[in-house]
Amino acid sequence: MASQLFSETFRRIIRLGWNGLCPRCEQGRMFRSWLKVVDRCEHCGLNYRFAAPDDGPAFFSLCIVAFPLAFLIVWIEVHFEPPWWVHLFTSVPVMVAGCLLPLRPIKGWLVASQYINRAQEHGTRGLWNQLQGHDKNADTFDS
Repeated sequence: MASQLFSETFRRIIRLGWNGLCPRCEQGRMFRSWLKVVDRCEHCGLNYRFAAPDDGPAFFSLCIVAFPLAFLIVWIEVHFEPPWWVHLFTSVPVMVAGCLLPLRPIKGWLVASQYINRAQEHGTRGLWNQLQGHDKNADTFDS
């Protein structure tokens, strides 16, 4: 039962992130531009102040895409020894596209994961609520 719940939650997070949909209502848009997260969901009003993926998308893009592509490019260089211009017209565009294209789905995945798992820095809820003028123990994660 727990593994099925985890599997459904994981699929939901991936779907919401890939499609850039609001993790609360699954209707509104998560992004206002390529990588800029909206301030509030236009459908349900979810405040995205909780969203702090920081450098996570770049890290995952580099680890998942750039690292294997670099090995492929080095293998092509060692095995075929093409002229430099071949790399200029093949390797460079592949690396740029391979690193930039997954950034938005990865950022969406991280934001949806933060919301669904209610991720926040440990011990900061009281301080955040105090700064926002709420009760110190209130649960204002997605208000």
